Amino acid sequence: MKKILTNLFGWIVIPVSLLVPGYLSGQEIDRSTLPIKEPVRKTYTELDARNATPPKRFEVKAPDGVPNVVVILIDDMGFGVSEAFGGPITTPTMDKLAESGLKYNRFHTTALCSPSRTALLTGYNHHSNNMGAITEAATTFPGNTGVRPQSITPMAEVLRQNGYNTAAFGKYH
Repeated sequence: MKKILTNLFGWIVIPVSLLVPGYLSGQEIDRSTLPIKEPVRKTYTELDARNATPPKRFEVKAPDGVPNVVVILIDDMGFGVSEAFGGPITTPTMDKLAESGLKYNRFHTTALCSPSRTALLTGYNHHSNNMGAITEAATTFPGNTGVRPQSITPMAEVLRQNGYNTAAFGKYH
């Protein structure tokens, strides 16, 4: 298993580089822009359906050798809560994961669940995500509408567009 990164709030992240070249039928895929562009197909010239052959199906798959990605997000849990950071709460499974990876001890948090979650799940500041406060306190002011802009793509969508199967379980605002 690749190194596991545990930040001080109990979120566990397995790192992944998405700009690793991938291959489709021996051709390199440009993963620097999403969605990955489908290759240009040759002009179809066969008019007799009995002699027709379909083009190869374009399918994006995660590159060989990339790690699985698991994010465990526990909100409302501060730095000194878990045993991994000297706290009183026993978290044996998280402690085992932390022991085999890195522990982050510097992290920015908004001290509120919704803004912290959206910042983690997108990699953008909570105000950039329009989540200046919890969603129930949203306003029409910029940075506080509670509606993520189309220009900010969540990490799960970036992974999905790179050929990963993604899923999320838990609470959302």
